[in-house]
Amino acid sequence: MYTKKFDVRWSDLDANRHMANSAYQNFMSHTRMAYLIENGFGQQQMQEYQTGPVIFNENIYYFKEIHQGHPITVSCELTGMSEDGSLFSFRHNFYDHKGKNLARGLMTGAWMNLKERRITALHEDLYRMIDHLPKSDDFKEIHLKETRSHGQLPEDLDYKS
Repeated sequence: MYTKKFDVRWSDLDANRHMANSAYQNFMSHTRMAYLIENGFGQQQMQEYQTGPVIFNENIYYFKEIHQGHPITVSCELTGMSEDGSLFSFRHNFYDHKGKNLARGLMTGAWMNLKERRITALHEDLYRMIDHLPKSDDFKEIHLKETRSHGQLPEDLDYKS
């Protein structure tokens, strides 16, 4: 399991003096990208193949407040991927300086072709990099229909001219 340590900054806190919701998402994203970069899949490779990540959903489960004063550790595990590598899912856990699990984040996303602005299968070079990453014990193949598994579909406003 990949982990990264962080100091909780003043700017990570909300009005209740605990870590703000947006800080959890930022730490998850930072950890996820560090994990990919350290395994050879960074901005340079994304630019070369005109590929970028798009997030479908992020869910955070809070177990205990995080305050400023002690470093936290955020983990990152690859929990799922589609057969062609276009879809992915990661799990992040937040731990205090004693190893107590304070929160968990789950996210699902896809790779987008930045020219066509459409979901795309990963180029074979990028797929090999992702496929060789350590996988969680509960890793599974994911399918596009699962990205709508929470039943959330767009509901447009009906504007009259």
